Amino acid sequence: MDLLIPSFGLIFWTLLVFLIVLWVLKKFAWKPILNSLQTREKSISDSLATAERVKAEMAQLKSENEALLAQAREERAVMLKEARDTKDKIINEAKEQAKTVAGKIISDAQEAIEQKKMAALIEVKNEIGILVVDISEKILRRELENRSEQEKYIKQLAAEVKLN
Repeated sequence: MDLLIPSFGLIFWTLLVFLIVLWVLKKFAWKPILNSLQTREKSISDSLATAERVKAEMAQLKSENEALLAQAREERAVMLKEARDTKDKIINEAKEQAKTVAGKIISDAQEAIEQKKMAALIEVKNEIGILVVDISEKILRRELENRSEQEKYIKQLAAEVKLN
């Protein structure tokens, strides 16, 4: 039973030792322990603040990246549109150039045909002129030779002209 009900002396010495230990702890240990706890608390709060700041910066960077991606998409779309427009412009210019060249070739060909036609007509006229001169020469020779023969020859030539 002594273990269950302590004596007065045991309580006194236990209390005295407890107070001495409490005084020693207060004198030498409480300040360093409290300082280390405050330092730890401060470092934890600083770490939390830094984490919040980093989190906010990451969110801002993410939104900036999304904005840059959207801008890049818009620029790509503009560049593709410009490329399509340039392609269409080049194709249209090439078509117009081809039409112009084809028109020039056709007009040159028509001009060459017209020149050849005129040359052929001039040649035919020259041949006709030569024939007329030859016939006139023959008529004049016959006329000077014989009058009756001349009339007969003129009638013959007239008949030939009507037949042709």
